Amino acid sequence: MSNNEYVPFLSEILDIKKHTEIEYTFKMSFNGESKPGQFFEVSIPKFGEAPISISGIDKGSVDLTIRKVGKVTNEIFEKYVGNKLFIRGPYGNGFDVNLYKGKDIIIIAGGTGVSPVRGVIDYFSNNKNDRKDMTAIIGFKSPDDILFREDIERWEKNMNLILTVDAAPKGYNKNIGLVTKYIPQLKINDINNTAVIVVGPPAMMKFSIMELEKLGFKDENIWVSYERKMCCGIGKCGHCKIDDVYICLDGPVFNYVKGKTLVD
Repeated sequence: MSNNEYVPFLSEILDIKKHTEIEYTFKMSFNGESKPGQFFEVSIPKFGEAPISISGIDKGSVDLTIRKVGKVTNEIFEKYVGNKLFIRGPYGNGFDVNLYKGKDIIIIAGGTGVSPVRGVIDYFSNNKNDRKDMTAIIGFKSPDDILFREDIERWEKNMNLILTVDAAPKGYNKNIGLVTKYIPQLKINDINNTAVIVVGPPAMMKFSIMELEKLGFKDENIWVSYERKMCCGIGKCGHCKIDDVYICLDGPVFNYVKGKTLVD
């Protein structure tokens, strides 16, 4: 990688997985340190750049789950396996799984907010000895919008997983309702030794945290990810600044003690 943090490098598309009509996961070649919740800037000459969260980490590669919206991301879907894209990163502060080891873990994620926590769920799904009880509440708009179906089937075997949709066609016989509906039903063993991660659209995060607070959770045991409009990734352009905090540098992952002070 170049010494200039602005200079992107070429990364090969190793695999593409289609989740929905507009959401795909690209497995990109990358050798280096990265954490779930960090992000890369993905750029295509003549089209621009888009910040994309890391949704998975493997030896020699990272997964970037990309939604087909706008001029930058639309162009990516014309590419194919074996092609290369310019990327730079990883940037920001991710989820440190070491903070959650030895604890009960609750993860509440909605929509594309599942992407940044996928690596955390994967880690603790595969390393059950590193944690105590684990519950994941995952919500999507409709059955057609569900991402990471194969992962969810695998996770269900290793933890208490609640998959819900906001709305569904007649005859759908699985969970229907917002993620907040299931928070009061959480089984809590030791509230002071439970780590909670909340990621999703702003309203979903706000009301999920309100429900958690009703249960008695303290701010210091909650982590959030704020994916504001991040452009440069290194705190120079100011697009993501809230007060004196640059989300791209100090976040996007925050402990809620800090996170709750960041109001747009």
